[in-house]
Order: sequence, then C-alpha cells, then structure tokens
Amino acid sequence: MSKKRRVFDIDLPDDLSSDPPAAPGSATAASVARRGPMASAVRENAESLSNRADMEARIRAENDRLAHEHVRLKKAGLITDLIPTEAISTTKLIRDRNFDGTDDLSELKASIEAIGLSNPIQVEQVGEGAYELVQGLRRLSAWRELRIASGGSDERWTRIPATIIASGEALEQLYRRMVDENLVRKDISFGEMAVLARDYAADQQTKVDDVDAAVLELYRSAGKQKRSYIRAFAQLFEIIGAHIQFPQAIPRQLGLDLRKAFEVQPDLAEQVLADLAALPAPRQPEDEKRVLSGYAQAAGNTERSKGPGAKPRPARTTFRIERPGGSAKVTASHGRLEVRLNTDFSAKDRRMLEAALEAFLAQLDE
Repeated sequence: MSKKRRVFDIDLPDDLSSDPPAAPGSATAASVARRGPMASAVRENAESLSNRADMEARIRAENDRLAHEHVRLKKAGLITDLIPTEAISTTKLIRDRNFDGTDDLSELKASIEAIGLSNPIQVEQVGEGAYELVQGLRRLSAWRELRIASGGSDERWTRIPATIIASGEALEQLYRRMVDENLVRKDISFGEMAVLARDYAADQQTKVDDVDAAVLELYRSAGKQKRSYIRAFAQLFEIIGAHIQFPQAIPRQLGLDLRKAFEVQPDLAEQVLADLAALPAPRQPEDEKRVLSGYAQAAGNTERSKGPGAKPRPARTTFRIERPGGSAKVTASHGRLEVRLNTDFSAKDRRMLEAALEAFLAQLDE
C-alpha cells in the first residue's frame, strides 16, 4: 500500500532580507522585550543623575574660570563698581594734596552734574563692604558735597563709580598710585610734593626714613630736575615747615630762592619764623607768600649787592614791639616807616589817627 505525499502551500514573506525572529530566551529577544516599569524608572533616573553631574562639573569649571579672571582684573585695577560713599575712608595714606576743605569744587561739581564722573576714583577693598581711598580725594569730596546739597534725597549721589583694587597691595605701591596720578595732572605744587615726601619718610609703616630716599621712591616717574626741586622744597620745610599752613601757595622760584637764602644766612630762618607766627588769624595764603617773598627779595638784593660795581643797599632797621593787644612789627628805612599790626586802621577815627601820628612825629623831632 503506497503512501500519499501531502503537499502544503507555504506563504513566504515579501522581504527575504529581514532578519529571522530571535529565538526565545536569546539576548536579542530580551533587549527588545518590553521592560518593566521599575527598570525603566531606574534607568531614566541614572541617566538624569549622569546628565546633572556633567552639568554641575561644567558650571564649576566656568565659575572657577570666572573667579580667576575676576581676581586677575581686580589685581590689575580693572574692576569698576558703584560703591557707597560712606563706606570709603581716607585715613590709610597721607594725602599729597593739601586739601583742607577750602578748595573751590564748584567747577568740578558742575561737570559731574552735567556729564557724570569721567574718571572713577580708585579704592582698595579692606574688608566686607569697606574701602580705603587711593586716588580721587577731590572727586570724592565733590560727590559728597553734591549729596549734602540734595539733602540726601537724590540716590545718584549715594554711590560713586570706583575702580576697586585687591587688598594687600604694598603700601609703597599705593603711594605710587596716588602720586603718579597727580604728576600726570600737573597741578600739584612742589610744596605739596615736598610735604608728602617728608611725612612719608616719617611714617613708621614705610621702608624709608630719609627725605631724599622718599623723594626717589615716590617720584620715580618724575624727571631728575623735578626731583631736585622737590628735595629743595623738602629742605626748606625742614627749617620752616612747621609754621607753613599753605605749602601749595609757594611758587617754585620763591621756594628755591628761600632755600638758597637760608644756606647763605642761617640766622634768617629765625626772623622768618617770627614773622610767620605774628600773622593775624585766620591766616591766608597771600599773607604767608608776602612774608616769604619779602625775605627772598631782600636776600636776593644782598647777593646782587656783593657783585662788582653794585650800589650799597639802603640801611633798614626792623624790630618788634610787644603790646597787650598783639605784637607790632616795625620796619624803618630811608624815607619810609612801616608798622604791621593785627588792627584794622581803616576802622579807626581819622582824627584820632592824625593826633597819634602828629604826636609820634613830634617825638621824633625832639
């Protein structure tokens, strides 16, 4: 008995290149199988944590870069900010400008009100929210006066633009910053520069104790001739500096002439000091300049009279009369008598003055 062959129709897929289905239990089948909810949550959390760690690492790297850049700019004095004026002190450095509050700041204040502060002040940060002024005393003073004038109601004047330098800079370098700015501006007097050199040498916190060394240290940017003038003024103030209130009012040539006069006539200093002490209060710059100019001129005349063919200098007598109302300085020369007294003679009665002078002249004739 023969067997019949059975024929079956097999439907083949159209895409014969497709991969055959994975065998049950294989790795491929497991990877494509649908994961459970817990596994998916764990995987998503791990990916999220990894991404967050990468982001935090990038942020830390950027913050480190910005911090180093901030420190670099601060050391270079390139960080500018608006800081409260009341947070700024002016005590660390001896100022090279003889600013006593009488300086006229009207033009500077008008400029600030019109266009703002073109050149920020410079400060050193000395603590949290505390600063020490390095450059810009007049600008800071003008800013504070504007705030007072506004009655404190205008918020513009509560904070001032300032360049902030890092704390810890050497004291000598801070002085150089202050001095160099005024040298560039060319409006600081030789008297002020000499006073600063003297005070700098006397400061226990500095490394120099000699005025000449102080001049060289502070005014390294100045020319040799200019430093020579500063030293001459410093020598002058060693003699009469304690009695000079307005060193900024002494012209260069007057200071040089006086220094030379004291070298030739050492006893002249005592007379100058006496006349300065006798000046009426409140003293004015013109008063000091008049006294100093008189002695410098007299000393110059003495030097010229020593030359060949020079005419003899007219005799002059100077003396002082002490009175209960104040001392009077009297200068007598040929055809002239001068009396200096702390009295307003224009307020006196004319008849009384005439009677006093007539009695005086009558006494001379006897």
